[in-house]
Amino acid sequence: MFNLGGRSAPRMSRTSPPARTKRAVGSLAVMLAVMLSGSACVGTSSEQGPARTVSPAQKSAAQALPSDKEPLARFYTQDLSWSPCGPDQCAKLTVPIDYSNPDGGTVKLAVLRVPAKNPSKRIGSLLVNPGGPGASAAEGYAQFADFIVTKPVRAAYDIVGFDPRGIGLSSPIRCLSDRELDSYLGSDPTPDDKAEEQQVADSAKTLADKCKANVGALLGHVSTIEAAKDMDVLRAALGETKLDFLGKSYGTFLGATYADLFPTKVGRLVLDGVVDPNLTWTQANEGQAIGFETETRAYVKDCVNKGGCPLGDSVDSGMQRLRDFLKALDAKPLPVVDDPYVKRLTEGWGSLGIAEPMYNQARWNELTDALRAAFVGKGDPLMKLANDYAHRSARGTYNDNLMQAIYPVNCLDRSDSKDLAHYESDARLLSANAPTFGPLLAWGSIPCGFWSVPANNAPKKIAAAGSGPIVVVGTTRDPATPYKWAQGLASELENGHLITFNGDGHTAYKRSNPCVDDAVDAYLLKGRVPPAGLRC
Repeated sequence: MFNLGGRSAPRMSRTSPPARTKRAVGSLAVMLAVMLSGSACVGTSSEQGPARTVSPAQKSAAQALPSDKEPLARFYTQDLSWSPCGPDQCAKLTVPIDYSNPDGGTVKLAVLRVPAKNPSKRIGSLLVNPGGPGASAAEGYAQFADFIVTKPVRAAYDIVGFDPRGIGLSSPIRCLSDRELDSYLGSDPTPDDKAEEQQVADSAKTLADKCKANVGALLGHVSTIEAAKDMDVLRAALGETKLDFLGKSYGTFLGATYADLFPTKVGRLVLDGVVDPNLTWTQANEGQAIGFETETRAYVKDCVNKGGCPLGDSVDSGMQRLRDFLKALDAKPLPVVDDPYVKRLTEGWGSLGIAEPMYNQARWNELTDALRAAFVGKGDPLMKLANDYAHRSARGTYNDNLMQAIYPVNCLDRSDSKDLAHYESDARLLSANAPTFGPLLAWGSIPCGFWSVPANNAPKKIAAAGSGPIVVVGTTRDPATPYKWAQGLASELENGHLITFNGDGHTAYKRSNPCVDDAVDAYLLKGRVPPAGLRC
């Protein structure tokens, strides 16, 4: 089943520093982005005052509660017990499973803090989230603070990552065994007739039923709304009167939701690679399909221009070659030799393998080599890329629960239909606008039609009325979170300020583009909003 979700910013290795690459990537590989060395900036400046100092001594003020929040007092007033975890500090934050019943069960969330390098110039805590939904901020992101923010930000902020409920080290949701997940990800994403459509529906229902049977009470309480409420409890526990936050990909949806719920608690929010909250599933799938279509055309153009491209000598013929290849995989999968469990490169696995390098231009040559091998019957190189997309090791084990948690979170955030005619209609719409990726994405949200717990959210415009300035960053050829989504959220926010990065790949900050980095840093360090109409 093909579901791209919002995906995530770079995932890091615990054992080695990240390699320097050209773009952010939602994969197991150790990747950080390094875009062009120079870029022009256009716009007019606006100053929002000096750097703000927040000290743990202000904790009592940070924890002050309005009367309607008094039932949550024991959560808001908790003291985090920090202990060493390598060079960093770790703690557990206790939050209620159900905010409407705070005296019911609780769940403990993993929190990791990397203290500011220059305590004398410390501004406060900067909470970070790499996206997903399902990516770990505590286990695979915050501890690489030196690479995910610039040196000035690193000096001035404690970098804090927490794993949202049901994710990573915070009571991780696991609906399927590894082998069941192999089968699910490798299944046919583009049904060709009524019988295959029913197979897709049956597979989606099985996933929903397995989650209901294997997860328990937490299944109904892993929505973005609940994670945003957890963020406010964490803000208070950290002793911060306002929340400073860097969210990427799905992390932007989390940050925007926080701003909607707690506008007066908004500090300095940076939302990079935007998931617009005002989207139906059809709109979200269509936007991603067009985004991936656009970025794949950029890849094919690059391949053709380099010469010797296995896809042919023009962009249009190359795109058709990819479509023909995926159709051929549907009919006759390629053999996979080195994987201990997956022995066939199906259309499902092949699609993920092609999608992975679209997040990261540095892997385009790797994709070209994988396609060249696939065209002579060798499936292993493309399977390696698919494994990276799924955070799956060469041993066949999954390194985290991202590919499972994505459904429980998404299906609580947006409902979808059981009616197969709905997906048939979407397939026609998406295929017309994005013939390569449209058919793959049209059926991706069908598990939400069979979900056992009703959604607690719906598409909505978020204004965050009364908040401070919120910085939104959009990349013009972002495949996973199309640029128009950043434009949409920036215009919907009452105090939104858009930075446009004219480039490829997913997310923009900390990609060795000084225009973007300098604008974000000026905001995080000095409260200075970006120049109006800033383009980098």
